[in-house]
Amino acid sequence: MPVPDQRDPTVTRAVLTRWLAERLPGGDVTLSELEMPATTGFSAETLLFDTACGGRTQRLVAKVAPVRYQVFPDPLPYADQYRLLRLLDERTTIPVPPMRWYEADPALLGAPFYVIDRVDGRAPGDDPPYHQAGWVAETTPERRRRIWTAGLEIMAEVHRLDPAPFAFLDRPRYGRTGLDQRLGYYTHYMSWAYHRPQPTCAEALRWLRDHRPPEPGPPVLLWGDSRIGNILYGDDGEPRAVLDWEIATLGAPEEDLAWFMFLDRHHSEGIAVPRLPGFPSYADTVAYYEELSGRRMRHLAYYEVLSAFKFAVIMARIGQAFIDFGLVPPDSDFPVDNTASRLLAALLGLPAPRPVTGPPSGGPR
Repeated sequence: MPVPDQRDPTVTRAVLTRWLAERLPGGDVTLSELEMPATTGFSAETLLFDTACGGRTQRLVAKVAPVRYQVFPDPLPYADQYRLLRLLDERTTIPVPPMRWYEADPALLGAPFYVIDRVDGRAPGDDPPYHQAGWVAETTPERRRRIWTAGLEIMAEVHRLDPAPFAFLDRPRYGRTGLDQRLGYYTHYMSWAYHRPQPTCAEALRWLRDHRPPEPGPPVLLWGDSRIGNILYGDDGEPRAVLDWEIATLGAPEEDLAWFMFLDRHHSEGIAVPRLPGFPSYADTVAYYEELSGRRMRHLAYYEVLSAFKFAVIMARIGQAFIDFGLVPPDSDFPVDNTASRLLAALLGLPAPRPVTGPPSGGPR
Protein backbone atom coordinates (compact mmCIF):
# COMPACT_ATOMS: atom_id res chain seq x y z
CA MET A 1 0.00 0.00 0.00
CA PRO A 2 1.38 3.45 -0.91
CA VAL A 3 1.89 6.75 0.83
CA PRO A 4 2.53 10.08 -0.90
CA ASP A 5 6.14 10.60 -1.93
CA GLN A 6 7.83 13.90 -1.09
CA ARG A 7 11.49 13.16 -1.89
CA ASP A 8 13.38 15.79 -3.90
CA PRO A 9 14.71 13.88 -6.95
CA THR A 10 17.36 16.47 -7.80
CA VAL A 11 18.96 16.38 -4.35
CA THR A 12 18.69 12.59 -4.19
CA ARG A 13 20.33 12.19 -7.58
CA ALA A 14 23.25 14.42 -6.55
CA VAL A 15 23.77 12.48 -3.31
CA LEU A 16 23.72 9.13 -5.11
CA THR A 17 26.12 10.37 -7.78
CA ARG A 18 28.71 11.37 -5.17
CA TRP A 19 28.18 8.15 -3.21
CA LEU A 20 28.54 5.91 -6.25
CA ALA A 21 31.67 7.74 -7.42
CA GLU A 22 33.42 6.29 -4.37
CA ARG A 23 32.36 2.75 -5.28
CA LEU A 24 32.43 2.39 -9.05
CA PRO A 25 35.77 2.00 -10.82
CA GLY A 26 36.81 5.14 -12.65
CA GLY A 27 35.04 7.47 -10.26
CA ASP A 28 33.55 9.71 -12.97
CA VAL A 29 29.90 8.73 -12.58
CA THR A 30 26.87 10.15 -14.30
CA LEU A 31 23.39 9.22 -13.20
CA SER A 32 20.20 9.12 -15.22
CA GLU A 33 17.06 10.80 -14.00
CA LEU A 34 15.62 8.85 -11.10
CA GLU A 35 12.53 6.75 -11.66
CA MET A 36 10.48 7.42 -8.56
CA PRO A 37 6.91 6.16 -8.38
CA ALA A 38 4.23 8.77 -7.75
CA THR A 39 3.65 6.88 -4.53
CA THR A 40 6.03 4.85 -2.48
CA GLY A 41 5.40 1.88 -0.23
CA PHE A 42 5.37 1.75 3.56
CA SER A 43 7.97 -0.99 3.77
CA ALA A 44 10.69 0.54 1.60
CA GLU A 45 11.26 3.26 -0.95
CA THR A 46 12.50 2.24 -4.39
CA LEU A 47 14.70 4.44 -6.57
CA LEU A 48 15.56 3.22 -10.08
CA PHE A 49 18.38 4.71 -12.14
CA ASP A 50 21.13 3.99 -14.66
CA THR A 51 24.78 4.83 -14.14
CA ALA A 52 27.49 5.50 -16.70
CA CYS A 53 31.09 5.07 -15.55
CA GLY A 54 34.24 4.06 -17.39
CA GLY A 55 32.37 3.39 -20.60
CA ARG A 56 30.00 0.99 -18.88
CA THR A 57 26.30 1.47 -18.17
CA GLN A 58 24.69 -0.25 -15.23
CA ARG A 59 21.03 -0.44 -14.25
CA LEU A 60 20.66 -0.19 -10.48
CA VAL A 61 18.04 0.11 -7.76
CA ALA A 62 18.36 1.76 -4.35
CA LYS A 63 16.09 0.40 -1.62
CA VAL A 64 15.70 2.95 1.16
CA ALA A 65 14.34 2.09 4.60
CA PRO A 66 10.98 3.73 5.33
CA VAL A 67 11.22 7.05 7.11
CA ARG A 68 7.69 8.47 6.99
CA TYR A 69 5.71 5.49 8.24
CA GLN A 70 6.32 1.98 9.54
CA VAL A 71 3.98 -0.84 8.69
CA PHE A 72 5.71 -3.18 11.17
CA PRO A 73 6.35 -2.27 14.82
CA ASP A 74 9.75 -3.96 15.01
CA PRO A 75 11.07 -4.19 11.45
CA LEU A 76 14.03 -6.35 10.60
CA PRO A 77 17.01 -3.97 10.72
CA TYR A 78 18.05 -2.89 7.26
CA ALA A 79 21.55 -4.19 7.89
CA ASP A 80 20.05 -7.63 8.56
CA GLN A 81 17.90 -7.44 5.44
CA TYR A 82 21.03 -6.74 3.42
CA ARG A 83 22.88 -9.54 5.24
CA LEU A 84 20.05 -11.98 4.42
CA LEU A 85 19.98 -11.02 0.76
CA ARG A 86 23.76 -11.15 0.52
CA LEU A 87 23.75 -14.70 1.92
CA LEU A 88 21.05 -15.77 -0.51
CA ASP A 89 22.87 -14.13 -3.41
CA GLU A 90 26.28 -15.59 -2.65
CA ARG A 91 25.47 -19.02 -1.20
CA THR A 92 22.27 -20.22 -2.89
CA THR A 93 20.68 -20.54 -6.31
CA ILE A 94 17.57 -18.63 -5.22
CA PRO A 95 17.22 -15.80 -7.76
CA VAL A 96 17.49 -12.70 -5.63
CA PRO A 97 18.75 -9.52 -7.33
CA PRO A 98 22.56 -9.30 -7.29
CA MET A 99 23.59 -7.30 -4.25
CA ARG A 100 26.00 -4.36 -4.47
CA TRP A 101 26.46 -2.11 -1.45
CA TYR A 102 24.94 -1.23 1.90
CA GLU A 103 24.95 2.23 3.47
CA ALA A 104 24.18 2.55 7.17
CA ASP A 105 24.49 6.34 7.44
CA PRO A 106 20.97 7.85 7.47
CA ALA A 107 22.35 11.32 6.79
CA LEU A 108 22.64 10.64 3.05
CA LEU A 109 19.09 9.68 2.04
CA GLY A 110 17.34 10.07 5.37
CA ALA A 111 17.58 6.35 6.21
CA PRO A 112 19.87 3.37 5.60
CA PHE A 113 19.76 1.95 2.08
CA TYR A 114 21.27 -0.70 -0.12
CA VAL A 115 21.85 -0.90 -3.86
CA ILE A 116 21.11 -3.90 -6.07
CA ASP A 117 21.19 -4.68 -9.77
CA ARG A 118 17.96 -3.99 -11.58
CA VAL A 119 16.31 -7.16 -12.88
CA ASP A 120 13.87 -7.14 -15.78
CA GLY A 121 10.57 -8.85 -15.15
CA ARG A 122 6.98 -8.40 -14.09
CA ALA A 123 5.31 -9.29 -10.81
CA PRO A 124 1.66 -10.36 -10.59
CA GLY A 125 -0.25 -7.27 -9.52
CA ASP A 126 -1.91 -6.44 -6.21
CA ASP A 127 -3.77 -3.32 -7.39
CA PRO A 128 -5.80 -4.49 -9.18
CA PRO A 129 -5.22 -8.06 -7.97
CA TYR A 130 -3.91 -10.37 -10.67
CA HIS A 131 -7.08 -12.52 -10.77
CA GLN A 132 -9.02 -9.40 -11.74
CA ALA A 133 -6.87 -7.64 -14.32
CA GLY A 134 -3.34 -7.19 -15.64
CA TRP A 135 -0.82 -9.28 -17.50
CA VAL A 136 -1.49 -12.47 -15.52
CA ALA A 137 -5.19 -12.25 -16.41
CA GLU A 138 -4.23 -11.79 -20.06
CA THR A 139 -1.75 -14.65 -20.35
CA THR A 140 -2.48 -18.32 -21.05
CA PRO A 141 -3.63 -20.90 -18.49
CA GLU A 142 -0.42 -22.82 -19.13
CA ARG A 143 1.68 -19.78 -18.30
CA ARG A 144 -0.35 -19.17 -15.12
CA ARG A 145 0.28 -22.71 -14.01
CA ARG A 146 4.01 -22.25 -14.47
CA ILE A 147 3.96 -18.93 -12.58
CA TRP A 148 2.37 -20.76 -9.64
CA THR A 149 4.54 -23.89 -9.64
CA ALA A 150 7.73 -21.84 -10.05
CA GLY A 151 6.79 -19.92 -6.91
CA LEU A 152 6.31 -23.17 -5.00
CA GLU A 153 9.66 -24.46 -6.21
CA ILE A 154 11.41 -21.35 -4.95
CA MET A 155 9.68 -21.61 -1.58
CA ALA A 156 10.64 -25.27 -1.21
CA GLU A 157 14.24 -24.37 -2.03
CA VAL A 158 14.22 -21.70 0.68
CA HIS A 159 12.96 -24.26 3.19
CA ARG A 160 15.71 -26.75 2.29
CA LEU A 161 18.49 -24.31 3.18
CA ASP A 162 20.53 -24.85 6.33
CA PRO A 163 18.89 -22.38 8.75
CA ALA A 164 22.04 -21.94 10.86
CA PRO A 165 23.49 -18.99 8.86
CA PHE A 166 20.16 -17.21 9.24
CA ALA A 167 19.89 -17.46 13.02
CA PHE A 168 20.07 -13.66 13.25
CA LEU A 169 16.45 -13.59 11.99
CA ASP A 170 15.18 -15.19 15.20
CA ARG A 171 13.33 -12.92 17.66
CA PRO A 172 13.45 -14.74 21.00
CA ARG A 173 12.08 -11.72 22.89
CA TYR A 174 8.66 -12.67 21.49
CA GLY A 175 8.83 -16.35 22.45
CA ARG A 176 10.22 -19.66 21.29
CA THR A 177 11.07 -20.01 17.61
CA GLY A 178 8.00 -20.75 15.54
CA LEU A 179 4.36 -20.38 16.53
CA ASP A 180 5.02 -19.22 20.06
CA GLN A 181 7.15 -16.40 18.73
CA ARG A 182 4.75 -15.51 15.93
CA LEU A 183 1.77 -15.23 18.25
CA GLY A 184 3.83 -13.14 20.68
CA TYR A 185 4.93 -10.82 17.91
CA TYR A 186 1.47 -10.34 16.40
CA THR A 187 -0.09 -9.81 19.82
CA HIS A 188 2.27 -6.87 20.20
CA TYR A 189 1.69 -5.82 16.60
CA MET A 190 -2.10 -5.81 16.96
CA SER A 191 -2.07 -3.36 19.87
CA TRP A 192 0.49 -1.17 18.10
CA ALA A 193 -1.13 -1.19 14.66
CA TYR A 194 -4.45 0.44 15.46
CA HIS A 195 -5.61 1.95 18.71
CA ARG A 196 -9.30 1.14 18.77
CA PRO A 197 -11.08 -2.19 19.37
CA GLN A 198 -10.37 -4.92 16.81
CA PRO A 199 -13.01 -7.54 17.61
CA THR A 200 -12.39 -9.87 14.67
CA CYS A 201 -8.62 -9.94 15.19
CA ALA A 202 -9.02 -10.30 18.97
CA GLU A 203 -11.33 -13.29 18.56
CA ALA A 204 -8.99 -14.85 16.00
CA LEU A 205 -6.05 -14.44 18.38
CA ARG A 206 -7.98 -16.26 21.12
CA TRP A 207 -8.76 -19.06 18.68
CA LEU A 208 -5.14 -19.32 17.57
CA ARG A 209 -3.93 -19.58 21.16
CA ASP A 210 -6.56 -22.18 22.07
CA HIS A 211 -5.95 -24.38 19.01
CA ARG A 212 -2.19 -24.09 18.60
CA PRO A 213 -0.80 -27.34 17.14
CA PRO A 214 2.60 -28.84 17.91
CA GLU A 215 5.53 -28.06 15.63
CA PRO A 216 7.71 -31.16 15.98
CA GLY A 217 10.01 -30.46 13.07
CA PRO A 218 13.09 -28.23 13.28
CA PRO A 219 12.56 -24.59 12.26
CA VAL A 220 13.50 -23.65 8.71
CA LEU A 221 14.17 -20.35 6.99
CA LEU A 222 10.86 -18.76 6.05
CA TRP A 223 10.50 -16.24 3.25
CA GLY A 224 7.74 -14.59 5.29
CA ASP A 225 5.94 -12.78 2.47
CA SER A 226 5.82 -15.88 0.28
CA ARG A 227 3.62 -15.20 -2.73
CA ILE A 228 3.79 -14.93 -6.50
CA GLY A 229 3.29 -11.16 -6.24
CA ASN A 230 6.82 -10.94 -4.81
CA ILE A 231 8.45 -12.62 -7.79
CA LEU A 232 9.55 -10.96 -11.01
CA TYR A 233 8.81 -13.23 -13.96
CA GLY A 234 10.10 -13.22 -17.51
CA ASP A 235 7.81 -13.45 -20.51
CA ASP A 236 8.27 -17.23 -20.42
CA GLY A 237 6.78 -17.45 -16.92
CA GLU A 238 10.12 -18.30 -15.33
CA PRO A 239 11.23 -16.39 -12.22
CA ARG A 240 13.90 -13.73 -12.62
CA ALA A 241 14.07 -12.35 -9.07
CA VAL A 242 12.52 -13.03 -5.67
CA LEU A 243 11.69 -9.86 -3.74
CA ASP A 244 10.51 -8.59 -0.35
CA TRP A 245 12.26 -10.49 2.43
CA GLU A 246 11.56 -7.92 5.15
CA ILE A 247 9.51 -10.33 7.30
CA ALA A 248 11.73 -13.36 6.77
CA THR A 249 11.99 -15.44 9.93
CA LEU A 250 12.39 -19.00 11.22
CA GLY A 251 9.55 -21.45 11.74
CA ALA A 252 7.51 -24.27 10.23
CA PRO A 253 7.23 -24.48 6.42
CA GLU A 254 3.45 -24.75 6.79
CA GLU A 255 3.44 -21.06 7.68
CA ASP A 256 4.95 -20.01 4.34
CA LEU A 257 2.80 -22.40 2.32
CA ALA A 258 -0.40 -21.25 4.01
CA TRP A 259 0.50 -17.59 3.40
CA PHE A 260 1.24 -18.38 -0.26
CA MET A 261 -2.25 -19.83 -0.68
CA PHE A 262 -4.11 -17.37 1.54
CA LEU A 263 -2.85 -14.29 -0.31
CA ASP A 264 -4.05 -15.88 -3.53
CA ARG A 265 -7.42 -16.61 -1.92
CA HIS A 266 -7.61 -13.01 -0.76
CA HIS A 267 -6.95 -11.84 -4.32
CA SER A 268 -9.85 -13.95 -5.61
CA GLU A 269 -12.50 -14.93 -3.08
CA GLY A 270 -11.60 -11.96 -0.88
CA ILE A 271 -12.56 -9.51 -3.64
CA ALA A 272 -15.38 -11.69 -5.04
CA VAL A 273 -13.71 -12.68 -8.32
CA PRO A 274 -13.04 -16.26 -9.49
CA ARG A 275 -9.54 -17.73 -9.65
CA LEU A 276 -8.23 -17.71 -13.18
CA PRO A 277 -8.00 -20.95 -15.18
CA GLY A 278 -4.58 -22.58 -15.05
CA PHE A 279 -3.80 -21.94 -11.40
CA PRO A 280 -3.62 -25.31 -9.61
CA SER A 281 -6.16 -25.99 -6.89
CA TYR A 282 -5.04 -25.56 -3.30
CA ALA A 283 -5.19 -29.32 -2.80
CA ASP A 284 -2.90 -29.83 -5.80
CA THR A 285 -0.68 -27.05 -4.47
CA VAL A 286 -0.20 -28.85 -1.15
CA ALA A 287 0.46 -32.15 -2.94
CA TYR A 288 3.09 -30.55 -5.19
CA TYR A 289 4.81 -28.84 -2.28
CA GLU A 290 4.91 -32.13 -0.35
CA GLU A 291 6.47 -33.77 -3.42
CA LEU A 292 9.08 -31.02 -3.66
CA SER A 293 9.92 -31.03 0.04
CA GLY A 294 9.50 -34.69 0.88
CA ARG A 295 7.57 -33.57 3.94
CA ARG A 296 3.89 -33.95 4.80
CA MET A 297 2.12 -30.72 5.61
CA ARG A 298 0.23 -30.69 8.92
CA HIS A 299 -2.51 -28.47 10.38
CA LEU A 300 -2.80 -26.26 7.30
CA ALA A 301 -6.29 -25.12 8.34
CA TYR A 302 -4.73 -23.61 11.45
CA TYR A 303 -1.97 -21.90 9.47
CA GLU A 304 -4.55 -20.48 7.07
CA VAL A 305 -6.31 -18.80 9.99
CA LEU A 306 -2.92 -17.58 11.19
CA SER A 307 -2.28 -16.11 7.73
CA ALA A 308 -5.65 -14.39 7.69
CA PHE A 309 -5.03 -13.00 11.17
CA LYS A 310 -1.59 -11.68 10.24
CA PHE A 311 -2.93 -10.02 7.11
CA ALA A 312 -5.87 -8.49 8.98
CA VAL A 313 -3.43 -6.99 11.52
CA ILE A 314 -1.32 -5.58 8.67
CA MET A 315 -4.45 -4.13 7.07
CA ALA A 316 -5.41 -2.53 10.39
CA ARG A 317 -2.05 -0.77 10.37
CA ILE A 318 -2.52 0.32 6.77
CA GLY A 319 -5.96 1.60 7.71
CA GLN A 320 -4.39 3.65 10.50
CA ALA A 321 -1.96 5.04 7.94
CA PHE A 322 -4.83 6.03 5.67
CA ILE A 323 -6.33 7.92 8.62
CA ASP A 324 -3.02 9.56 9.53
CA PHE A 325 -2.41 10.69 5.94
CA GLY A 326 -5.96 12.02 5.59
CA LEU A 327 -6.92 9.48 2.91
CA VAL A 328 -9.98 8.37 4.90
CA PRO A 329 -11.87 10.12 7.74
CA PRO A 330 -10.63 9.66 11.33
CA ASP A 331 -13.74 7.62 12.19
CA SER A 332 -13.36 5.30 9.18
CA ASP A 333 -14.05 1.61 9.82
CA PHE A 334 -11.48 0.56 7.22
CA PRO A 335 -8.90 -0.58 9.80
CA VAL A 336 -11.31 -3.22 11.16
CA ASP A 337 -13.66 -3.77 8.21
CA ASN A 338 -11.69 -4.63 5.10
CA THR A 339 -11.20 -7.54 2.71
CA ALA A 340 -8.71 -9.28 5.02
CA SER A 341 -10.80 -9.01 8.20
CA ARG A 342 -13.93 -10.15 6.36
CA LEU A 343 -12.16 -13.23 5.03
CA LEU A 344 -10.75 -13.92 8.50
CA ALA A 345 -14.26 -13.72 9.96
CA ALA A 346 -15.57 -16.09 7.29
CA LEU A 347 -12.84 -18.63 8.01
CA LEU A 348 -13.78 -18.75 11.69
CA GLY A 349 -17.55 -18.44 11.22
CA LEU A 350 -17.56 -15.11 13.03
CA PRO A 351 -19.99 -12.24 12.45
CA ALA A 352 -18.93 -9.74 9.85
CA PRO A 353 -16.48 -7.15 11.26
CA ARG A 354 -18.29 -4.59 13.38
CA PRO A 355 -17.89 -0.80 13.32
CA VAL A 356 -15.35 0.74 15.64
CA THR A 357 -16.63 1.66 19.11
CA GLY A 358 -14.85 3.16 22.06
CA PRO A 359 -12.02 5.66 22.34
CA PRO A 360 -8.50 5.11 20.99
CA SER A 361 -6.33 3.07 23.33
CA GLY A 362 -3.28 5.28 22.82
CA GLY A 363 0.24 4.16 22.03
CA PRO A 364 2.69 4.95 19.24
CA ARG A 365 1.61 5.62 15.68
